[in-house]
Amino acid sequence: MTLMLLDSASLWYRAYYGMPDTLLAPDGTPVNAIRGYLDMTARLVTQYSPNRIVACLDGDWRPSWRVELFPDYKANRVEEDGDGEEEPDTLTPQIPILLDILDEFAIPMVGVDDFEADDVMATFAVQEKGPIRIVTGDRDLFQLVDDARDVKVVYLAKGVSQHDLVDIQWVANKYQIPGDRYALFAMFRGDPSDGLPGVRGIGEKGAALIANNFPDVQSTIAGAQNNHEALSKSLIQKILDGREYLKIAPTVVNCARNVPLPTLSIDLPKPPSDLSKIYQLRDQYGLGASVDRLISALKW
Repeated sequence: MTLMLLDSASLWYRAYYGMPDTLLAPDGTPVNAIRGYLDMTARLVTQYSPNRIVACLDGDWRPSWRVELFPDYKANRVEEDGDGEEEPDTLTPQIPILLDILDEFAIPMVGVDDFEADDVMATFAVQEKGPIRIVTGDRDLFQLVDDARDVKVVYLAKGVSQHDLVDIQWVANKYQIPGDRYALFAMFRGDPSDGLPGVRGIGEKGAALIANNFPDVQSTIAGAQNNHEALSKSLIQKILDGREYLKIAPTVVNCARNVPLPTLSIDLPKPPSDLSKIYQLRDQYGLGASVDRLISALKW
């Protein structure tokens, strides 16, 4: 009973930049992100054979509660006019079309006001039984890996054909830290893509040392205050200087796991009696084999 959670924005951005921009609908509308998203979904459904699936969406890509704690959260992605996320002009018109197609396929879509897709996926990951496969190109979600509950990340940084299946051991090998402490490691290291600075002066090496010696922020600060033998004088000072940031970092960096999810069936969709609307959209937007591949992957 595998549940597949699709980090939809991550997938359509990856598709947009990975597929030729010459892919156009008959009316000239760009469809490279749509085709790439459908192709990736079809391939992964075929490979992992999920019984449940959810396309997870951002209800808000900069939740107010995160911005209130840290005003610069994702500020690097805000458009110059301050209105919304900076997004390629030829991607924007594709997203409503893609969502219409997913709706016609009856693939459950969930986005919750004032929460990111990461939070939605995290909540599903703790509420639903495993196996769970989280499909994303975002390393933030490594914090959700849980071997005991069989929660793994299908990490697309190298593309679908060469993707990594991330478990506790993978995180441990990649970052040389206990595999269940990725979030702690990220709090100290920071994440420029989200505008998170981490603790000033502490890079990946220092963050790894901390994660190897302490289970959480509080014990790290206590270790610094007590001159823990694993910490150099320089690192102790950096930790103590970063205490104000460390007060809010756990809430900002950790995925929320208590999102009020809607009540809905997340079973893999069953074949409809009539595929004509799907075929109409396929032909209207010149989606050809991409739609056919998803139909085949769903065994309709």
